[in-house]
Amino acid sequence: MPTDQLSLTFAALADPTRRSILTRLAEGEATVGELAEPFPVSLPAISRHLKVLERAGLIVRSQEAQWRPSRMQAEPLDEAMEWMRSRKQTWEARMDRLDAHLRRRNAASQAKLPLRRKGEAR
Repeated sequence: MPTDQLSLTFAALADPTRRSILTRLAEGEATVGELAEPFPVSLPAISRHLKVLERAGLIVRSQEAQWRPSRMQAEPLDEAMEWMRSRKQTWEARMDRLDAHLRRRNAASQAKLPLRRKGEAR
């Protein structure tokens, strides 16, 4: 079972039911019953999904009399977004280098010139 925050966040987001619950909670807090309405599963199953989301820090559950409304916490999503943004920048830079290399190679083959390697003199 993962214990670091990023792993907990991605594990919680891996399930479509939990993503749907978060989408609903983005509109405002809701009770277990309200969250369960659109799903063909039991209240205990929804409660288990809520526990996973709570453990990941994606929701906070409060106590109001007999009600336990849940609300979304966005901070763990910010960390996940930053991690993905960083990976995206890395891959975009690699793709840009590959594109430049292929353009040089294509230009060299069209000009029928020998291909230069990195660091070779002209």
